[in-house]
Amino acid sequence: MELMADNSIAILTAAPEQTRNRDIHYPYRQDSDLFYLTGFPEPEAVLVLVPGREHGECLIFCRDRNIEREIWDGYRAGPEGACEKYGADDAFPIDDIDEILPGLLEGRDRVYYAMGKDLTFDRHLMDWVNTIRGRARAGATPPGEFVDLDHLLHELRLFKSAAELKIMREAGKISTRAHCRAMQICKPGMYEYQLQAEIEHEFAMAGARFPAYGSIVGSGENGCILHYVENSAKLKDGDLVLIDAGCELQHYAADITRTFPVNGKYSAEQKAIYDVVLEAQLAGIKACAKDNHWDEPHQVTVQVITEGLRELGLLDGELNELIETKAYRYFYMHRAGHWLGMDVHDVGDYKIDDEWRLLEKGMVMTVEPGIYISPDNKDVHKRWRGIGIRIEDDVLVTAKGPEVLTSDAPKATADIEALMSENTPKNS
Repeated sequence: MELMADNSIAILTAAPEQTRNRDIHYPYRQDSDLFYLTGFPEPEAVLVLVPGREHGECLIFCRDRNIEREIWDGYRAGPEGACEKYGADDAFPIDDIDEILPGLLEGRDRVYYAMGKDLTFDRHLMDWVNTIRGRARAGATPPGEFVDLDHLLHELRLFKSAAELKIMREAGKISTRAHCRAMQICKPGMYEYQLQAEIEHEFAMAGARFPAYGSIVGSGENGCILHYVENSAKLKDGDLVLIDAGCELQHYAADITRTFPVNGKYSAEQKAIYDVVLEAQLAGIKACAKDNHWDEPHQVTVQVITEGLRELGLLDGELNELIETKAYRYFYMHRAGHWLGMDVHDVGDYKIDDEWRLLEKGMVMTVEPGIYISPDNKDVHKRWRGIGIRIEDDVLVTAKGPEVLTSDAPKATADIEALMSENTPKNS
């Protein structure tokens, strides 16, 4: 509210419930922006911030208590609970919003609102504004302007507090244990979905009931599909398996990728490609330093990967020219990372005034270079085809240098092979 203009109002809506099929819904997850400001977990809710309002600046509209519905669907906070448990200054039943919110909008110089995020609520909001406009002859004053709320709010979310980082470190630890479990239990003849089950079991047993995104378990050629989620193939002796999976803990995401041999031993070709990716990832992490610009870790990984592909004979030409022409993109087609927080691809601008922004203390990002050699790539020797490798960690920018939040999952080939040889997963 300190960032808002005088005589302004901000409005945020809860995420809608999503139908899975017929009358069954997916497990509900609150909108990240509303949860960030309130912790309020229920659907059918609206947060209104009115700086300077005499009778309370933070208002929540929510579902009223209803004993019959609570028997079927679970307990509700109700307006009283919104104040007592979630810190609202005042709260009202959501059914009363048509009577109350137009009065709060009337005469405001500025409305902060994320237009286009909730089309149904957009229409309600415009109806209220038009109603106020229709009473202009009677002295009613409609809001002066609408301003996108995301710019202010997402900049706040980009910088993680100590409390947020405590959760993210724990999410990282849970997720690294899950990856270690997958490495130790993996063997030829298993199915990708069985590794997924082991990983997500580890999440849930530690209190992280849901993955932060659809877990990717891609073995063999499936590792060359960046967002592979079918997870149905049988693991074959001699193949690699790429696992990109992280838990969500108290609405905060972890995001880790490890690539390891199904039989516990890298082949010469697999190790050669893997070592290039690991060198690129370590260099990218080192570049996640305060006052470096956002693009620097990516450019560092491009340099290392292009040079490595060239030394292995997978690219031919002068290094700078290969980078200039982006020849590496045939093998490395994505960026090195993204912001991380309440959303796995978290909010926050990457550029300011069309320039890459500088990294600052409290930002969290992933570093995840990869090399993917298509099984259909006839330009390379067949011994390289079908190898897909990505290595990803979560990195906090600090005043003293980068802190890897997910360092407990081994990533050197010797360390992975040693862990897999133990073949005795530890209980969480």
